Amino acid sequence: MKTALKLDTPTQESTRLFSNIEFDGNKLTHQSGSVLGGTALIAGTTIGAGVLALPAVTLSSGVLPSTVLLIAIWLYTLISGLMIAEVTLNTMHRVGRPNLGLLFIVENTLGFLGARIAAAAYLFLNYAFLVAYITQGGEILVSTASVVCNVQNVLPEWVGITMFTLLFGSMMYFGREKIVEKLNNVFVAILIASFLGILLLISTHLQIGKLLYQNWTAVTPAVSVMLVAMFYHNIVPVVVAQMEGDARKIRSCIVIGSGIPLVMFLAWNAVILGSITPDIVQNISNGRIIFDPLQILRSGSTGESLGALVSVFSEFATITSFIGVVYSLLDFFKGISNVDNNQLSKSQPLYLIILAPPMILGALNPSIFFTALDYSGTFSVSVLAGIIPALMIWKQREAHSHLNSINKQLAPGGKVIFIAMIVIGFLFMWA
Repeated sequence: MKTALKLDTPTQESTRLFSNIEFDGNKLTHQSGSVLGGTALIAGTTIGAGVLALPAVTLSSGVLPSTVLLIAIWLYTLISGLMIAEVTLNTMHRVGRPNLGLLFIVENTLGFLGARIAAAAYLFLNYAFLVAYITQGGEILVSTASVVCNVQNVLPEWVGITMFTLLFGSMMYFGREKIVEKLNNVFVAILIASFLGILLLISTHLQIGKLLYQNWTAVTPAVSVMLVAMFYHNIVPVVVAQMEGDARKIRSCIVIGSGIPLVMFLAWNAVILGSITPDIVQNISNGRIIFDPLQILRSGSTGESLGALVSVFSEFATITSFIGVVYSLLDFFKGISNVDNNQLSKSQPLYLIILAPPMILGALNPSIFFTALDYSGTFSVSVLAGIIPALMIWKQREAHSHLNSINKQLAPGGKVIFIAMIVIGFLFMWA
């Protein structure tokens, strides 16, 4: 059982707003928020399929243009992430409840229509992510089993998809939150270690001259993939609750947790583009360039060690992202339900609602997510990670300006930044 205890000094930035209390056997224990755990949750949620897809859309523009664009988009998503955290924290303070879902926070701030727009974008994006992660995770499981058993094409794709969903869905259902957090920390550590190994092996093929290639006019198509790659905002309300409303901890989790993927993405992009130039990518299908970094790396001259590291990195990137998305959907459904949150946390029907549809869609048509993402991914991310956060914080600060001594301020700037965030969000939709 969990509850929240209000503190007498909520105005100190370094003081938590409430305390997470868990009933453990015959006693109540304080489950304090860990910056390491919150950072790992944001980093793990961010590091997913986007890092592997990134070179496909940056290859034609080159390292420098894509680096500048990626840093700019990281800054945009960092500001919007801090906006969501600020609105979440102050809403928790006003209503006197922790563990508020994103939909509740949007509706409380922007009303019914804003909440429904956010809900549509939120559900589509998160379920699309789950389809991609479950499909990719299942494919890697089947491929690994085939290599270990020295057989080919024995297990169908749906077997791997089902195995991945049951294995890691059960881990989250049966495991206590602290256990899942510790496992996620381990997964992120493995993820980073394997990523560093990949960079080390690929760097032997790096040619400095290839890093000088630039085509600034070709950088625009990379916007949508970069936005999706840098998206972690669905997990921000969860982190705010885990950090017990401690503004300093929350800010650290968001800045560091999003900064780690940025450094990884920049390094990955530079090393891949420094090894593979546009002239070696052939037009092989209906006039479209198809570039699969996994296939190129696995079939390259660096040998089996690189292939194994890529498989490990891909699987753990998928697992950590899977954990973050499941947490965010649990948080979403808790926010729209009248049932006690503690009962919902281990509700079998709720886990079926979250995991069964993407598992079935992935098994029937593994490519369905990518088609939908081409048309709707940029819209969903622009709405959830740009336009709505700016509108919420603008309205909240104006409506509660007389409470400046109590309200926390995590996001920088004022109306000029809010307007810029909204305008840029609409521009991203047309990129």
